[in-house]
Amino acid sequence: MLDISYVRENLDEVRRRLATRGFDTTVLDRFEELDVRRRRAITEHGDLAAERNRLSPEIGALMKEGKNDEAEAKRLRVKALKEQIDALDAERDAAEHDLNEIMFGIPNLPHESVPVGKDESANVEVRRWGAAPELGFEPLDHVTLGEKHGILDLPRAAKITGTRFPLTLGAGALLERALMNFMLDVHTREHGYQEVLPPVIVNSDSLFGTGQLPKFEQDLFKLDYERPYYLIPTAEVPVTNMFRDEILEADSLPRKMAAHTLCFRSEAGSFGQDTRGIIRVHQFSKVELVWCVRPEESYAVLEKLTDDASEILRRLGLHHRVVALSTGDFTSSSAKTYDIEVWIPSQHTFREISSCSNFEAYQARRAQIRYRPEPGAKTQFVHTLNGSGLAIGRTWVAVVENYQQADGSILIPEALRCYMGGLERIG
Repeated sequence: MLDISYVRENLDEVRRRLATRGFDTTVLDRFEELDVRRRRAITEHGDLAAERNRLSPEIGALMKEGKNDEAEAKRLRVKALKEQIDALDAERDAAEHDLNEIMFGIPNLPHESVPVGKDESANVEVRRWGAAPELGFEPLDHVTLGEKHGILDLPRAAKITGTRFPLTLGAGALLERALMNFMLDVHTREHGYQEVLPPVIVNSDSLFGTGQLPKFEQDLFKLDYERPYYLIPTAEVPVTNMFRDEILEADSLPRKMAAHTLCFRSEAGSFGQDTRGIIRVHQFSKVELVWCVRPEESYAVLEKLTDDASEILRRLGLHHRVVALSTGDFTSSSAKTYDIEVWIPSQHTFREISSCSNFEAYQARRAQIRYRPEPGAKTQFVHTLNGSGLAIGRTWVAVVENYQQADGSILIPEALRCYMGGLERIG
């Protein structure tokens, strides 16, 4: 969440920047009202407490002097002061509670470099790599190719669980495992990430820390269990929360981690979108990249993170582009996001395969992740970043479709063959 002091001292600037996200800034009027009430209660509490502390010892002295009437009058005044102070405490607590509820719901401020716009139509292409393959024939989609070669079986997946769950077989399952190992090897051995294998079930505190709760609970799978446990929507949640409520030493930064996990999303509100195939499913596999850094480094790291994710597509020879998302098209926790979009031949368009975001201190403030710049110095909040490196299911789709041949077979990219026992072709 945002720094409440910053919001208080820069209310007009906060209004301006939030308005570019399409956020209803009238809530800031309520914020201002509550903040005034809270600070007034604190000030009056201090004045009344000082008077009470001054009067209390006088009562005993007056009693010793036999001035019982004066002592009783002051005793009654002290009693009245206590009642007023208790009422002010209640007023302050209620204002603080309502202020916190407002702060939890306010999105991050978009960075000044973010394109301003109400939706994806205002997104800006930053760069692209490669060219779409010249197949010389009308491409088949990944579902048709998967069924043709017996590497994708969605009807059986639906029988096992329900619609929008994947089931890969044989060379299809091997391709998914190859992609996982390839991505992890590149990121850990060459890009310097520490590999992490986190839990895929998390508590509500973890989801609050990264911003999924309370606003996006409808997008989560909640377990029917005595404790509030959820299946993770992304490894961002458990990996970032490794450091929740901790103070990191400056020389331990940056922390950069790569994690492969299953991810689970209810995809609430997305019915009818990408229902064919495995582009948008309830369960998928992903390699996630997570950074915790000093604030002054975070925007350089965002460029590095995005390039690390793009490198996977370059090595696979997949045509893709990087797009800067507009203020109206990225998640509420982010200050700036790049989407990486890969070419999908059957759709004749680019589709998102990774989102790389800088959250600045928004998540760290919710999760209380701090660092000490130097021994004895006051702690500061780290900046957190993450991005997919990559979504494995969508990479699987891109490989299958971009490497299809006129005879219906699928070539295996050179970079993956050593992970597939030397297999060069499916079909």
